[in-house]
Amino acid sequence: MNAEPVLPAHREAAFAYGLTSETGTLRHVLLGDPAHFAWRPVSAVARQTLAAGHVFDHAAAMAQHAEMVAAYEDAGVACHFLPAREATRYSVFARDSSFMTPWGAVITMIQTPYRRGDYALALEFYERHGIPVWKMVTAGHFEGGDLHVVKPGLVFCGYGGERSEQAGAEEVCAWFRAMGWEAHAVPFPPYFVHLDVSFAMAAPGLAAICEDALPASFLDVLQAHQIRTIPVSYKDAMGLGCNIVALGEDRVLSTRHNTALNARLKAEGIAVYDPDLSYYTLGGGGPHCLCQALSREG
Repeated sequence: MNAEPVLPAHREAAFAYGLTSETGTLRHVLLGDPAHFAWRPVSAVARQTLAAGHVFDHAAAMAQHAEMVAAYEDAGVACHFLPAREATRYSVFARDSSFMTPWGAVITMIQTPYRRGDYALALEFYERHGIPVWKMVTAGHFEGGDLHVVKPGLVFCGYGGERSEQAGAEEVCAWFRAMGWEAHAVPFPPYFVHLDVSFAMAAPGLAAICEDALPASFLDVLQAHQIRTIPVSYKDAMGLGCNIVALGEDRVLSTRHNTALNARLKAEGIAVYDPDLSYYTLGGGGPHCLCQALSREG
């Protein structure tokens, strides 16, 4: 009789993982190594940048990324990195190849050809650190920039068609509903790329939002959950003005050029870290796109 196969022993995670909201105190974050980053036509913003003839400065981009890392470290956040590989140079936007849940990580299915190999880097990271992969997207394309864990029990899954698709968003919603959560699939115009281009939580009960990019039903859900909003103009949203990261404890990571929203956040009593990330926003992603929260408290 053949012996039963011996399965590998369960590994203890290298650090506490999981989150129940986008606004809990951030403890661990996943970033990408920018060593091979260069602009590619991956989105409407990036295509516009290339068409306008902007010149990429790799040394300046590296310095900007280092400034962002320093902001995280100043806020007490432990930074982890996906490796730099020339074939996956857009993996610097660590948001999209996976996302974290209360039950472990989810590996996504990325649409754009420039980024389809990113999933392997994410899988290797979670395996190396003993973090379980809870699910893998298979029904359709769905990327991490479209997943928003708004608060415990409420999640939004966006889809614009060019990147995430309705089938992928509905699959992820079904997983959360099976765990007793309220989950909404949210359509939006494809040139907004991901939901985090037009919406982001800044603090518990407070969101930055470009209302013109989102359906009325989305706004109704926010109102039903008593989530106040700070309006961001269409122009600022297309410049990644909504694309902020809540650090918890009334702190936010934004960007230097995001002056209008930064002023509104400060008026709310929120401290704002504002590194210059212009070489990344010109490439199609802001601070929220550049990170994936691995562990939050609260």
